Amino acid sequence: MTKPPGRGTAGPPPGRKRGSDGRGPRGSAGRDDRSGPGAARASGRPSGGSPRPPGGRSDGAGRPGAKGGAGRRPARGAMSPVPRTEGAREGPGRERPETGGTAAGKPARKRPAQKKRPAAQEKPAPKGSAKSGAGGGRRSGEGSGRLPRTRPPFHRRDPLKRLNVALLVIAFVLSLFAGRLVQLQTIESGEYSEQAMQQRLQKITLPATRGDITDAQGNPLAMTVEARAIYADPSLIAADTRQPVVNALAPTLGLNPAALMKKISQTDTRFVYLAHGVRPDQARLITSWDLPGIGTLPEYRREYPNDSLGASVIGFVNDTGKGAAGLESSMNDVLSGRAGWQRVEISPEGQHIPMGKDQKRPSEPGRGVRLTLLRDLQFKAQEAIEKQVKASGAKSGSVIVMDPRTGEMLAMASAPGFDPNRYGESDNSLWGSPLVQEAFEPGSTGKVVTAAAVMEKGGVTPKTPYTVPDKIKKYDVVFRDSHPHPTERLTFAGVLATSSNVGTIMASESVSGQQLYQTLRDFGFGETTGLPLPGETAGLLKPPSQWSGTDRYPIAFGQTVSVNAVQMASVYATIANGGVRVKPTLVAGTVGEDDAFTPSQAPQRKRVIGASTARQISDMLEGVTTDEGTAPKAQIKGYRVAGKTGTAQIVNPRCGCYDGGGYIASFAGFAPADDPQLVVQVVLQDPKRGSHYGGDAAAPVFKDVMGFALQSEKIPPTGSRPPIVQIHARD
Repeated sequence: MTKPPGRGTAGPPPGRKRGSDGRGPRGSAGRDDRSGPGAARASGRPSGGSPRPPGGRSDGAGRPGAKGGAGRRPARGAMSPVPRTEGAREGPGRERPETGGTAAGKPARKRPAQKKRPAAQEKPAPKGSAKSGAGGGRRSGEGSGRLPRTRPPFHRRDPLKRLNVALLVIAFVLSLFAGRLVQLQTIESGEYSEQAMQQRLQKITLPATRGDITDAQGNPLAMTVEARAIYADPSLIAADTRQPVVNALAPTLGLNPAALMKKISQTDTRFVYLAHGVRPDQARLITSWDLPGIGTLPEYRREYPNDSLGASVIGFVNDTGKGAAGLESSMNDVLSGRAGWQRVEISPEGQHIPMGKDQKRPSEPGRGVRLTLLRDLQFKAQEAIEKQVKASGAKSGSVIVMDPRTGEMLAMASAPGFDPNRYGESDNSLWGSPLVQEAFEPGSTGKVVTAAAVMEKGGVTPKTPYTVPDKIKKYDVVFRDSHPHPTERLTFAGVLATSSNVGTIMASESVSGQQLYQTLRDFGFGETTGLPLPGETAGLLKPPSQWSGTDRYPIAFGQTVSVNAVQMASVYATIANGGVRVKPTLVAGTVGEDDAFTPSQAPQRKRVIGASTARQISDMLEGVTTDEGTAPKAQIKGYRVAGKTGTAQIVNPRCGCYDGGGYIASFAGFAPADDPQLVVQVVLQDPKRGSHYGGDAAAPVFKDVMGFALQSEKIPPTGSRPPIVQIHARD
């Protein structure tokens, strides 16, 4: 049976053997049928159509079996087929590009793959598709010189490449994670570990035991007792439970509700103190309420067993445990010791992690302070001055008891006072130490310094006579005695005994202003005493270069200068000690943890006037307490008493003058006068009821306190008779 015309009828291409069955090489039909250069394709073009330009394609061109040699393969070395371009198309019957070709820059459509068919089942080519010599789309003689248009082979992308790319992306991402992991676990591990630890660590203060303050005999004046601190962990207190917590704690602890609410509402901390110094029984009550986030810590509380006794000297400790007044403030470093601390790990539930990181610095207890004060004598002095301040309507008052031989302060009382256990309930103006903070003009008690100056440097003796009127004019200023009197003929001892301002001015003219000033400085005027009390004033004493023409005269009788109470007491202690000034002292020493006592340094001693001058002044001062003197109310039965009254005017701040300013009544003296062992000074600021003179308002307090001190110190009565003091001069 004759094969129909079609592919393979023209024979194999040159140089290729024909198979036994008349077909080309094995597999060629199938390859050509799908996509090879000779693949047949039905076309609607007429056989006599115009030929395509070189590189164009006509129906049946290049197929095996086409007549006229059109199906032959090009010889080796022939030109490669030129891709068909848009310009190669012609005529209405042109074909669309095959798979792999392009038209107008658009990607060609991919032909679906055809199944391989056996050669025997191949369909015959359509009529007129590849006739030889009939002008079937080729020019004469062109069949052997043109290369058929080859279709680009279809290649699937290599899956191995896609896999490699995917693996590279995954490796890159994993490298980022690995790098961050290395950064966190190696480079920055220490920093993050420290931050995590800080979130768990809580620092707890370990308070040091504050040293006690005792009197000279070891009786406690201020002591430390066991107490509790109340704290909160705000993270454990839910918002809806904060108000109940405030309602329970604020009235119990005496706290401001708004301030308490602010503390327990903090979100940036897990530990905040709410109160210090809470009594143990009160802390147990709070613990029994089982409030969320509220706990207690052991600490210490300051207690003053004698209430207001010596409060102006001792001071108090505030809520933070720091001394805020008196010795508690000025000696806080000695008393407080050094607080310790402990860092513990706290779980998110607020529990202490027992095996967690724990750092601790133990606290160092403070040292105790032993004073020179005597508790019983202090009590008597305070009782006496409080009574007199109330009776006289004075603004304030003070009493000092001093040992002239050692400079030790045995009692320092002032009124009104306050209770350091409840200092918040008192006026803060009372928290100071008026004994050293308040300056006043000494008045006639300062005349003893003028007496020392004129007797040491001016040649005046106790019997030096003066004709004393009740007033005297110096320049344009008139100076008067405290009360009118006729002109008197008095000895210098009489001038001192009657406290005559005019007589003192007359005696002071025997020395220069510089000599008077230097004597005042030697007795301690114009400089602090050095007692460890906060806010001490040095008083006022201008140098002579700053004196006006008349300043030296009021200075001579105790005005235009000012002192504090301790300074004035020290003046009389110097006279009582034979002219040797011993610097006042209040602290006897300190006591360590093992009760070992360390005494303070011995106070400075300085001779101010000669012993004979001091003795003569002492004898003259005994005349003050006689019936002819200004202070017979200071007499103590069985004892010789020497002293001096003072009635100084207070400057009225409204006018800068003395009119309407009030008075300061004072008395300073010592006993026994023949062997002085105790000095007592009393000061009353502006008494309004009764007499404002020192002999009436202050001398009785002196007698009360000195009498008690002589008995409590077991000082025997004087066995000698008092000297006869000549008051009036004999012509």
